[in-house]
Amino acid sequence: MAQKGIQLDGEKYSCSICLDLLKDPVTIPCGHSYCMICIKTHWDEEDHRRIHSCPQCRETFKKRPVLKKSTILAALVEDLKKTGLQADLANLSYAGPGDVACDVCTGRKLKAVKFCLSCPASYCESHLQPHYDAPPLQKHKLVDPSKKLQENIGCRHDEVMEIFCHSDQQCSSYHCLKDGHNCHKKVPAAAEMTEKKKKLKWSRQQIQQRIWDQENDINLLQQDVAAINISADKAVE
Repeated sequence: MAQKGIQLDGEKYSCSICLDLLKDPVTIPCGHSYCMICIKTHWDEEDHRRIHSCPQCRETFKKRPVLKKSTILAALVEDLKKTGLQADLANLSYAGPGDVACDVCTGRKLKAVKFCLSCPASYCESHLQPHYDAPPLQKHKLVDPSKKLQENIGCRHDEVMEIFCHSDQQCSSYHCLKDGHNCHKKVPAAAEMTEKKKKLKWSRQQIQQRIWDQENDINLLQQDVAAINISADKAVE
């Protein structure tokens, strides 16, 4: 019975930073647990802010907490390894060559399930959870991840280029518009894309019609050539 309970709660004993089973597990003051090296690395990156936070709940600590290995968690993790749960965790959806990888994952990255237009960054299921839990992050707009979407991020303001400028024939972000497109004709990029798709569809239809007309002319010419050949054969006879 105890072993069954451990298997059911196995995901609770994985680190939300590296997404693997906890290694040298430590529990920080807010109650969340991480691999010691993972949380150390995370806080090292925050040292310049002189304030440290929990990657999951975003609770901040003015003084960097002292980390001590949790012997109970370490023992539970060892039990989980013996049950074979580590093999189940290894079957997570890792990003392949054609997938969008999570921007937060370290080491081998998982496949992203959402892209945040406000951050902007791609997130796997685990690292996306704060966007559902934290009220400030709940206001962010989430969309399906796409490699092409990453290319549409404004280079100067790190914003999605959602506006199309007719005067310059290029996409811009809202902040870029204030920098030099104030007097230009502008439309939403999505509307411009829809309009261009309509024009492209019409152009394809016109080209296809021309192809059909030319094929019809060729058939008529072939029929005329056949008729002339028959008449020539009769004349020779």
